[in-house]
Amino acid sequence: MSKTATRSGSVAGVPSLRWNWDLGIELGDVDTRRLLQLLTALLDTPALGRAAAAAGMSYRAAWGLLRHCRDRFGHDLVAMERGRGTRLTPFGESLVEMDAAARAALGEVHALWEARMHGLLAPVLDGVSPRLTLHASHDLALADWAEHGRQVPVDIVWRGSEEALAALGRGECDIAGFHVPEAWSPRQLAGWMKRWLNPRLHVCLPVMRRRQGLIVARGNPLRLKSLADVPKRGARMVNRQRGSGTRGLIDQLLMAADIDPADIDGYAHEEFTHEAVAATVAGGSADFGFGIEAAAARYDLDFVPQVDERYGFALRHALLATDAGQTFLRRLSGRTFRQRLSALPGYAPLATMKAGRWEDFLPAR
Repeated sequence: MSKTATRSGSVAGVPSLRWNWDLGIELGDVDTRRLLQLLTALLDTPALGRAAAAAGMSYRAAWGLLRHCRDRFGHDLVAMERGRGTRLTPFGESLVEMDAAARAALGEVHALWEARMHGLLAPVLDGVSPRLTLHASHDLALADWAEHGRQVPVDIVWRGSEEALAALGRGECDIAGFHVPEAWSPRQLAGWMKRWLNPRLHVCLPVMRRRQGLIVARGNPLRLKSLADVPKRGARMVNRQRGSGTRGLIDQLLMAADIDPADIDGYAHEEFTHEAVAATVAGGSADFGFGIEAAAARYDLDFVPQVDERYGFALRHALLATDAGQTFLRRLSGRTFRQRLSALPGYAPLATMKAGRWEDFLPAR
């Protein structure tokens, strides 16, 4: 699912230096890039179809690419097991690890030359409105801002938090939108983000606080107070997709409550947005879902708060010095966005929005 902000006038992107592997086999640039994206996606999901979609491919194309590479390398990149899906072999994992390490190292070199290229092109592109590509975890406030805000300088693609951060690390977008529980420690956040980003290259911009919890029918007929009540009451669930920040949060809460997902009716029923979860509950196809309070309010449903979390962005430090980056920051900190944010149930704008170190993203303890 994607949402593109309204364009007006001429547009231009921010200069970026991109590279691609030649793996030494008969494989074009596009397929090489897709192969590594596919393998990376398989780290987060055993579903080949979902990983293929994340890499912009069909299931059939993904399977054909994996077979082609197996024949050329003489080694399997993945193993498929009945009932367990698709997983990477040690060889496949090694390719992903090498690609990530190379991109992190080269990213530091690229940042210098990208800044120089921007300085060279800026006078030539004077008067051309630059636009940024934002891959972000779905959020109602952000969607509303892109839809109704004036001259919002971004094109948004909705993805899970982890998928968005991975895309930023690969250089496929300018900004990644993600969310984490405010109860996380700075060390926990840094360990999570280092899977995709480099703290010397990327900074975090905290933007807003929002509340997540159980979305239930009016009156909460099953009297659900937490996920611990779900198996006992036989409640039917509508879940979020793998790779989304909300799905990660759900799984953490289930683990903390010592609940086996197999004991939850509907755990495998996945939707890709908070609104889709709320709509499923409103339609009676599920007894509850997990999402933001604003989605519950939009469908006239009840909400049982569980977690306060922080939503914000990750971006290259070099982007802050560009006109496009400065315009983006001004729009975010403007009165219009803050007013719209305050009007949504369960949301609160942060007092200050300042890009900085990863450890400063979460509230001080």
